[in-house]
Amino acid sequence: MTSWLVTGGAGYIGAHVVKVLRDQGEPVVVLDDLSTGDARRVGDAPLVRGSVLDTDLVRATLRDHGVAGIVHIAAKKQVGESVEQPLLYYRENVAGLLSLLEAATETGVDSFVFSSSAATYGMPDVDLVTEDTHGLPMSPYGETKVIGEWMSRAVAEAAKMRVVSLRYFNVAGAAARDLGDPAALNLIPLVLQALTAGEPPRIFGDDYPTPDGTCIRDYVHVADVADAHVAALKHLSDGGGTATYNIGRGSGSSVREVVDLVTAVTGIDIPPVVVPRRPGDPARIVASVDRIRDELGWTAKFDLGQIVESAWDAWQASPVTRR
Repeated sequence: MTSWLVTGGAGYIGAHVVKVLRDQGEPVVVLDDLSTGDARRVGDAPLVRGSVLDTDLVRATLRDHGVAGIVHIAAKKQVGESVEQPLLYYRENVAGLLSLLEAATETGVDSFVFSSSAATYGMPDVDLVTEDTHGLPMSPYGETKVIGEWMSRAVAEAAKMRVVSLRYFNVAGAAARDLGDPAALNLIPLVLQALTAGEPPRIFGDDYPTPDGTCIRDYVHVADVADAHVAALKHLSDGGGTATYNIGRGSGSSVREVVDLVTAVTGIDIPPVVVPRRPGDPARIVASVDRIRDELGWTAKFDLGQIVESAWDAWQASPVTRR
């Protein structure tokens, strides 16, 4: 029986993808170095501990498990850290992908799903970002994702492989209490961390050209993101070609709206404080999701309230400590 390999499958998003695939009876093998992942998240799915940089290990994993398709999620993903340590990000994200694609082409893998990011767009001056919007990434992290899309498409064309790149917007929430975001690095877990510590949440700037002066983002439930991977895999299994899709709800929420909602859901009423802007934060970035709806039949099911409620439920089950 052929399998799907999920790299980074013991991490936050990866574990949700593994869960959905296993729930649908798909054979899955996970490759994860466990630097940020947790082996308990993959259940009894086969877990190979190691890095995608280890080409020999990847090659052996693909052959031993009869892998026909790859979902590549393993990557470094902190924008600020990428600015401070660009070589780390280029090694892990670019060289790691090169190693993975090298092993994949040698073993005849013909389907590849690449975990990309809205960070590829930078600061687009549009109401809705389409997949054709010109991108100008503003961090080494975003640059590695652009390079990753280029590299995977080029290799796929040369090797008769098909690749789907999924550009995630702001992923949050949890599909189960034990699958919450393990690091307080994004807005919702950061607000939860502050409130449960008895501290005011921080809003970075309230003088943007938006209705309430705070940045507007597109938040999407991690369970919906996992379902988008299944839609991409079905597309490839049915013989579909190379494509790129935004993964979001197509609806924007301001930072202040999110903070107010998290406060209401938790019942912890600590007013936020406004601090100076962070460099490079665009005023608004919201996905156009028409293409994936029209071509793959995928749309997000969960609204912002459900995202926050699930994040809070998972937080209470296993409070997050910031890494």
